[in-house]
Amino acid sequence: MLNQSDVTPRNGADSAFPKGGSKDTRSRRLHTLIREDIIEGRLAPGTRLKVGELAAYYGSSTNPVREALNRLEGEGIVIITQNQGARVRAIDEDFIRNIYEIRILIEPYLVRWFVDYATDEDIRKLRAIQKEIDEVIETDLERFNELNETFHNIIYANHYNSEARQIIKRQEAMLHSLSRRFGLPRSRKKAICQEHHQLIEAIERGESQLAVETEERHVRGSVELLLEQMRIHRNSN
Repeated sequence: MLNQSDVTPRNGADSAFPKGGSKDTRSRRLHTLIREDIIEGRLAPGTRLKVGELAAYYGSSTNPVREALNRLEGEGIVIITQNQGARVRAIDEDFIRNIYEIRILIEPYLVRWFVDYATDEDIRKLRAIQKEIDEVIETDLERFNELNETFHNIIYANHYNSEARQIIKRQEAMLHSLSRRFGLPRSRKKAICQEHHQLIEAIERGESQLAVETEERHVRGSVELLLEQMRIHRNSN
């Protein structure tokens, strides 16, 4: 559980939850704060997450805390057990490897479908977004991540398998938080851009197998980097 000395608003209620925001905006902001504190280690693996303590810590009421914990359970980083409440799950190498094993099955599957159904307008949108990604590669990691997510959402958005889409969506924010924590080397950002360009070309030519292979390489590159960063961090502590 949180130490009693920590039970004060994390950044002050006003800074964490600006006045005038909607209930949904405040709830999402709280969800983001708790996720960041878990990923950054401020809420350690195994920590019991008591609703009342969290509400005091973040300067919130209890209902948004419950909503945030339910969302975090959906992302897999909080475990809620009946009669035992919520605890922080360890964001370790096994957890990340398991996530990416799921993604390496789902993402190429979604890409293969998209190759058959992509319109000229879809391809135009992909090229426009990738142009923006190329422009921020050196300057803005947060924007880079947002545009990267938008790029892939165009490919996945219209697929009939809503469950597959939701699995990908639930994991994105958590993986982006890890990216912010460990950083994204220039070499990997360049590789991402190169893979995107190759993916667009394969989609435009209707080469589904090449598109699938490119997407598999894209996912593998991400997991290999993240696992390496986590090992380095673990060994340095």
